[in-house]
Amino acid sequence: MKLVPAAGGAFEVTVDGKKLYSKLDTGVFPEAEEVIKEMKS
Repeated sequence: MKLVPAAGGAFEVTVDGKKLYSKLDTGVFPEAEEVIKEMKS
């Protein structure tokens, strides 16, 4: 896992080049369980 600083309210989770979650797309922060579930699938 790697933290990449950003600006403008961006919060994105990417694994192996695949975006699993984007706060910019949804407008809200994810629950931890939501991110973990996506990482397992």
